[in-house]
Amino acid sequence: MDQLEIRELRYFVTVAEELHFSRAAERLGMAQPPLSRAIQQLERRLGVTLLERDRRGVALTDAGRVLLDEARALLDHAAAAARRTQRAATSANSLTLATKAGASHELLQKLLDAYAVEPAAASIDVVLCGMFEQAQMLRDGRADVALMQRPFDSFAGFDTEDLLTEQQVAILPATHPLAACEKLTMAELADVPGLPVARWPGQDGTYPDGPGPEIRDLAQLGQLIALGHTAAVLCASSRSWLWSAHATVPVIDAPHVTTVLAWPAHSRSQTVAGLVRTAASLYPK
Repeated sequence: MDQLEIRELRYFVTVAEELHFSRAAERLGMAQPPLSRAIQQLERRLGVTLLERDRRGVALTDAGRVLLDEARALLDHAAAAARRTQRAATSANSLTLATKAGASHELLQKLLDAYAVEPAAASIDVVLCGMFEQAQMLRDGRADVALMQRPFDSFAGFDTEDLLTEQQVAILPATHPLAACEKLTMAELADVPGLPVARWPGQDGTYPDGPGPEIRDLAQLGQLIALGHTAAVLCASSRSWLWSAHATVPVIDAPHVTTVLAWPAHSRSQTVAGLVRTAASLYPK
């Protein structure tokens, strides 16, 4: 069987996302007949039916759903390869590090300071991003390395170096009665009248059910806690961004959080390897 072409994979993904040939053709900036022929040719070459077509529209077959997932990943890899190649030609001695805004501040500063004195240190561009964006930035080539957290982030396709493992704490309004406690449990936090626990989105972008406010970033969270509208459970290093209106109490049964340095598993960058060595030396096992 001939190898799949990037062009035809892009055609297929667009049709699969639109489930309508006319809309897909418009999105691709081409006429519908050659798009239909390209998909038919792809099906013949693979020997499978990818799309069911009838008067009601277009639907993916089981084989089509598999190819959609695989094609998206392949297109991401191709785009990442192009982006990394271009960056390598223009910034041979630099790295881009992605990290969630407000997270792991002290660890990041410690790592940057230690790496800066290495003889062959590259310049590091720190990119602050939102929830779960680090993984996508690594996959599409916008970042070389990322600081992520276990057990919250997914590390599929990445090599990792575990750095700092820490306890989680409840972040509460400083004037709330619970702020005077020496320790708390998750159960005690789950049912506090007038102080629902904040809800963060999952990796699919959806929020769990519950009465607490939907949180998009730490600035929003900090304001809502200070106003007495919510509480949160975060790693202990989050204390670095707290306000005087906040208080923290250890949560004894919350899972520990490990900050992880991650990079693409196929990376052969000596610059990335140097940063990883520095990180490992700061947090020996």
